[in-house]
Amino acid sequence: MQTLAQHLTSQAVNDSLSQLILTLADTSKAISHAVRHGALAGVLGATEQENVQGETQKKLDIITNDMLKDALKADGTVRGLASEEEDHVVEVSQNGQYLVCFDPLDGSSNIDINSLVGTIFSILPATKGPAPAGVLTETSFLQSGRAQLAAGYVLYGPSTMLALTTGQGVQLFTLHPETNEFLLTNAAMSISPDTQEFAINMSNQRFWEAPMQTYIADLLLGKIGPREKSFNMRWIAAMVGDVHRVLSRGGIFTYPTDNKDPKKPYKLRLMYEANPMAFLVEQAGGKASTGYETILDIQPTHIHQRVAVILGSSNEVDACLSYHGIDYSEEPNIE
Repeated sequence: MQTLAQHLTSQAVNDSLSQLILTLADTSKAISHAVRHGALAGVLGATEQENVQGETQKKLDIITNDMLKDALKADGTVRGLASEEEDHVVEVSQNGQYLVCFDPLDGSSNIDINSLVGTIFSILPATKGPAPAGVLTETSFLQSGRAQLAAGYVLYGPSTMLALTTGQGVQLFTLHPETNEFLLTNAAMSISPDTQEFAINMSNQRFWEAPMQTYIADLLLGKIGPREKSFNMRWIAAMVGDVHRVLSRGGIFTYPTDNKDPKKPYKLRLMYEANPMAFLVEQAGGKASTGYETILDIQPTHIHQRVAVILGSSNEVDACLSYHGIDYSEEPNIE
């Protein structure tokens, strides 16, 4: 089995990007160790702090965020970073070539019940944009998902797994518990175009838009409904876990628009959740949309921007979008 470093060499990923990916992977090993120790290390439970989203931070949210910040500051290739747990972008190195956006511990509400959590990351080129030369601003990060150079997630479960794309398909690595190396265990993850499995938070049903209400209602009717087949529902309450299932065996995952809080109609963050996951899904043959536009084509307006998400098996995503009056049966425009 190839190690992660050997794989990056085989794909001719340039040295600086390879170094950054390896830094993220090495830090995830340390995060895996912290998550695994849980209550034994006193890292469970919530703090009295809130992040910029207004969400109560878990102890491990802060610990993992600091671990990633420290590692990226020491790496030397990173110009700046943006995190779910940081109010503003963080300048790292004047000479850095890359910008990194990340959710240090996705699904942290699952920590105290020992369920799935993970780290999601996106790597962008450090373009200057309209900012003065040498100045890092939030504007520097506001690039569409098509600009991503690499993206991935690390899933902390029964085994620790890294899913990665550098624009050459999606590869899955598993952390060997004895050697502490990420080894290539699936060289080409592929999402089947059809599925009979969906993931959605049904507790929000009454708040969804009419098209999503009708779509899910038709799935629940099974063989006696217009879809004429039975569907199973899954929900892990951690995007990283639900998307991993989609990449592994197909399916559709959605966190749609809702009106539960009119000020926050969307749940998931574009820059460090939706974009990296959409990149992975498209590279594995699936599709990713908000219900009205392709996620990777969105021009961001701020680093903590939220969007609706519908992603997974291409034919099922098309079916869902047809309820929204959108025909995305053609390949997305990537110009």
